[in-house]
Amino acid sequence: MAYDAELADRVRRAVPGERTVREVRMFGGLAFMVDDEMIACVSAGGGALLVRVSRSRDAEYLSVTGARRAEMGTGRSMGEGWIAVEEAALTDDGDLQFWMHAVLEHNAERTAAKAARS
Repeated sequence: MAYDAELADRVRRAVPGERTVREVRMFGGLAFMVDDEMIACVSAGGGALLVRVSRSRDAEYLSVTGARRAEMGTGRSMGEGWIAVEEAALTDDGDLQFWMHAVLEHNAERTAAKAARS
């Protein structure tokens, strides 16, 4: 099963141009890496988009329509901060922008924390 190329294009366009993005085949789909951290993965199944968000805001994000805990196989939760977003919840560009803001905010926090440890 192939990932959704149209959604991948939308994700590409949603990442600010000044950010360095690397695309990697991962989790059966196409992952987008910013500063060597995965921000999102256009999935080949199990939710259209896998996103990595702040654990401190996990419950808030799970309450958004179309969001659910991501699983690595049936019944195997990926844990806090990993959310699968259904295709129907991404039809509007504003909806995708919401999730891109969430993942980029978390990515900035992780990058700053990594830099502080160095």
